Amino acid sequence: MKQRTVNNVVIAGGGTAGWMAAAALSRLVGRKINVTLVESEEIGTVGVGEATIPTILTINRLLQIPEPDFIKLTSGTFKLGIRFENWRKQGEDYIHSFGDTGKGSWAAGFHHFWLRAKEMGLAEEYGEYCTELKAAEAERFAITSQNKLNYAYHLDATKYGMYLRRLAESSGATRIEGKIKRVETSSEDGFIEALHLEDGQRIEGDLFIDCTGFRALLSEGALATGFDDWSHWLPANRAWAVQSELKEHPKPYTRAIAHKVGWQWRIPLQHRAGNGLVYSNEFMDDDTARELLLSNVPDKPLTEPRPIKFVTGQRKQYWNKNCIAIGLSSGFIEPLESTSIHFIQNGIMWLLLMFPDACIEPSTVNEYNRTMRSEAEHIRDFIVLHYTLNQRHGDPFWDYCRNMDLPDSLKHRMELFERSARVFKPQDDVFAENSWVQVMMGQGMEPQGYHNIAQAMSESQMTAFLKGIQHEVAQTVAKLPEHGAFVKTLVQHARV
Repeated sequence: MKQRTVNNVVIAGGGTAGWMAAAALSRLVGRKINVTLVESEEIGTVGVGEATIPTILTINRLLQIPEPDFIKLTSGTFKLGIRFENWRKQGEDYIHSFGDTGKGSWAAGFHHFWLRAKEMGLAEEYGEYCTELKAAEAERFAITSQNKLNYAYHLDATKYGMYLRRLAESSGATRIEGKIKRVETSSEDGFIEALHLEDGQRIEGDLFIDCTGFRALLSEGALATGFDDWSHWLPANRAWAVQSELKEHPKPYTRAIAHKVGWQWRIPLQHRAGNGLVYSNEFMDDDTARELLLSNVPDKPLTEPRPIKFVTGQRKQYWNKNCIAIGLSSGFIEPLESTSIHFIQNGIMWLLLMFPDACIEPSTVNEYNRTMRSEAEHIRDFIVLHYTLNQRHGDPFWDYCRNMDLPDSLKHRMELFERSARVFKPQDDVFAENSWVQVMMGQGMEPQGYHNIAQAMSESQMTAFLKGIQHEVAQTVAKLPEHGAFVKTLVQHARV
């Protein structure tokens, strides 16, 4: 393999993935590189990743994006968590919030103390001790220095991509319009040498970023990287997406509504709602799924429903030779926990941390792949958890999910929690301990034990401890403005 100095980075494809990569590389790498993005206006993007998780704040801050500008230009609203409706069983719901619940100790999280208090008959519902969850229920939100909430965004993904394009081009990234006709590889080592466009242009590069979506024209089409199929754990393989009017005030949370087959999302923006139905065509045909979605959209549709086909899984290598797959080209995990944009960002952040000083080193490539695969597998396990802990008996889709064999890594985490209420967060798991606790208990898993340290509190101490937390949560939420009103006020301070 010949040494290749990385000076010219070529990004194939636009959308959120391509333009986030272009903005980050052109602004944050440190040393001077040439960033070129190739895209065609004739090729659409999936563009339904309209809900996010709190990690998006990291990339926005690194790119120095003012929050009022961001909210205005993306028609954004704020998100404190996800309300899961009918997931455990019909008529029951719970919220997976982004915040911490209660106060734990060095030895055990708050849920251990809560389990002890519940045993003593002293505890309210677990969510009563979480500020973000109670604020979501009250539909209140604000960003203040006194009461810092953990939050993410709902946003128009297309507008976000356009905003990122502005940032990238203002930092020197070059856009080339055109369709990729052929990917030229070296006969010596198989590395990508150039992209050939339909109009005859030849775009040379040293490092290529594949943001061509499900087509994966570079990483799969040219390099035949291979794919790990996770359909046996996540059988949903279709979605219908439709935009609709939004007549109610935007709620500061995403709704995930379980149906007979699959589930429906509802994401409130400032000017409309995003809706979609995720399902398996093995359990429901496409036309029936389309009608099911439309019959459950409360306001007037603004677009025709758009079909999306996918296979859940990941590329066998995210970084193969001199090509890095980012976004849908690297794989897909359904949007149940809003991780699509996070996974784009994650691939970019690790690339920034491991960007070649000069040449591409195999050790760097191996570490990047190890990290990305591990993080994807943690996300996969978290999504599978929601499905397998259902109690929707009699629905074939849900019966399959409840009875399917599970990844060993997930089996271990479930057994650990069920027996001892313990949740140990690996460093490369994006979801916090409290996220796992909220979903496992929200889906009906009841631990058989808890940490002994929780027994150190007397009844009076436990009562005072819980009431103090509940009072603090209630006071904080009461001071917050209505979510929609705060969004309007923030937008007024935008400079664009």
